Amino acid sequence: VTNEITTCRRHLEARHLGAYRQWCKANDVESKLPKDVKARKAQAVANAERQTTVNEHFPIKGPSERVIPYSDQLFKEASEDWLVSTDQPICAFEHPKFRNMIDIASRAPTGV
Repeated sequence: VTNEITTCRRHLEARHLGAYRQWCKANDVESKLPKDVKARKAQAVANAERQTTVNEHFPIKGPSERVIPYSDQLFKEASEDWLVSTDQPICAFEHPKFRNMIDIASRAPTGV
Protein backbone atom coordinates (compact mmCIF):
# COMPACT_ATOMS: atom_id res chain seq x y z
CA VAL A 1 0.00 0.00 0.00
CA THR A 2 1.37 3.36 -1.06
CA ASN A 3 0.31 6.68 0.36
CA GLU A 4 1.56 8.72 -2.62
CA ILE A 5 -1.10 11.11 -3.85
CA THR A 6 -0.20 10.55 -7.51
CA THR A 7 -0.63 6.79 -7.07
CA CYS A 8 -4.08 7.38 -5.55
CA ARG A 9 -5.00 9.63 -8.46
CA ARG A 10 -3.83 7.06 -10.98
CA HIS A 11 -5.93 4.42 -9.18
CA LEU A 12 -8.99 6.70 -9.25
CA GLU A 13 -8.43 7.37 -12.93
CA ALA A 14 -8.08 3.66 -13.75
CA ARG A 15 -10.77 2.16 -11.50
CA HIS A 16 -13.24 4.86 -10.40
CA LEU A 17 -13.17 7.50 -13.14
CA GLY A 18 -16.94 7.95 -13.53
CA ALA A 19 -17.65 8.08 -9.80
CA TYR A 20 -14.76 10.52 -9.20
CA ARG A 21 -15.84 12.91 -11.96
CA GLN A 22 -19.43 12.75 -10.72
CA TRP A 23 -18.23 13.58 -7.20
CA CYS A 24 -16.11 16.46 -8.54
CA LYS A 25 -19.08 17.87 -10.42
CA ALA A 26 -21.43 17.50 -7.43
CA ASN A 27 -18.96 19.21 -5.06
CA ASP A 28 -17.76 21.84 -7.54
CA VAL A 29 -14.18 20.57 -7.34
CA GLU A 30 -11.62 20.66 -10.12
CA SER A 31 -10.45 17.18 -11.11
CA LYS A 32 -6.82 16.47 -10.22
CA LEU A 33 -6.51 13.30 -12.27
CA PRO A 34 -3.32 13.29 -14.38
CA LYS A 35 -5.13 13.20 -17.74
CA ASP A 36 -7.54 15.99 -16.70
CA VAL A 37 -4.69 18.19 -15.47
CA LYS A 38 -2.77 17.57 -18.70
CA ALA A 39 -5.87 18.42 -20.78
CA ARG A 40 -6.41 21.69 -18.84
CA LYS A 41 -2.77 22.67 -19.34
CA ALA A 42 -2.99 21.94 -23.07
CA GLN A 43 -6.18 24.02 -23.31
CA ALA A 44 -4.53 26.91 -21.42
CA VAL A 45 -1.55 26.83 -23.79
CA ALA A 46 -3.87 26.75 -26.82
CA ASN A 47 -5.84 29.73 -25.47
CA ALA A 48 -2.65 31.67 -24.78
CA GLU A 49 -1.29 31.00 -28.27
CA ARG A 50 -4.51 32.05 -29.99
CA GLN A 51 -4.08 35.48 -31.49
CA THR A 52 -6.85 37.93 -30.76
CA THR A 53 -8.43 40.00 -33.48
CA VAL A 54 -9.43 43.62 -33.55
CA ASN A 55 -13.05 42.59 -34.10
CA GLU A 56 -13.28 41.38 -30.51
CA HIS A 57 -12.64 44.92 -29.26
CA PHE A 58 -15.03 46.88 -31.45
CA PRO A 59 -18.79 46.46 -31.77
CA ILE A 60 -20.17 45.66 -35.20
CA LYS A 61 -21.77 48.74 -36.68
CA GLY A 62 -24.68 48.44 -39.07
CA PRO A 63 -24.80 50.24 -42.39
CA SER A 64 -25.20 53.98 -42.02
CA GLU A 65 -27.93 55.94 -43.69
CA ARG A 66 -26.81 57.09 -47.10
CA VAL A 67 -27.25 60.83 -47.52
CA ILE A 68 -28.05 61.82 -51.07
CA PRO A 69 -25.97 64.87 -52.09
CA TYR A 70 -27.79 68.09 -52.86
CA SER A 71 -28.84 68.92 -56.38
CA ASP A 72 -31.22 71.56 -57.71
CA GLN A 73 -33.30 68.85 -59.40
CA LEU A 74 -33.63 66.88 -56.17
CA PHE A 75 -34.60 70.02 -54.23
CA LYS A 76 -37.22 70.89 -56.86
CA GLU A 77 -38.74 67.39 -56.66
CA ALA A 78 -38.76 67.41 -52.85
CA SER A 79 -40.37 70.86 -52.70
CA GLU A 80 -43.03 69.86 -55.25
CA ASP A 81 -43.77 66.69 -53.24
CA TRP A 82 -44.08 68.80 -50.08
CA LEU A 83 -46.37 71.28 -51.86
CA VAL A 84 -48.72 68.53 -53.09
CA SER A 85 -48.71 66.36 -49.95
CA THR A 86 -49.49 69.28 -47.61
CA ASP A 87 -52.10 70.89 -49.92
CA GLN A 88 -50.17 74.16 -50.12
CA PRO A 89 -51.04 76.74 -52.75
CA ILE A 90 -48.47 77.17 -55.53
CA CYS A 91 -47.78 80.69 -54.30
CA ALA A 92 -46.37 79.21 -51.05
CA PHE A 93 -42.97 79.05 -52.77
CA GLU A 94 -43.14 82.82 -53.30
CA HIS A 95 -43.98 83.66 -49.67
CA PRO A 96 -41.18 85.67 -47.97
CA LYS A 97 -41.21 83.47 -44.84
CA PHE A 98 -40.78 80.31 -46.94
CA ARG A 99 -37.89 81.87 -48.85
CA ASN A 100 -36.29 82.99 -45.56
CA MET A 101 -36.62 79.45 -44.16
CA ILE A 102 -34.97 77.94 -47.26
CA ASP A 103 -32.22 80.58 -47.17
CA ILE A 104 -31.42 79.77 -43.53
CA ALA A 105 -31.45 76.00 -44.20
CA SER A 106 -29.14 76.40 -47.19
CA ARG A 107 -26.43 77.86 -44.93
CA ALA A 108 -26.35 74.82 -42.63
CA PRO A 109 -22.80 73.38 -42.81
CA THR A 110 -23.80 69.75 -42.22
CA GLY A 111 -27.28 69.64 -43.70
CA VAL A 112 -30.65 69.98 -42.09
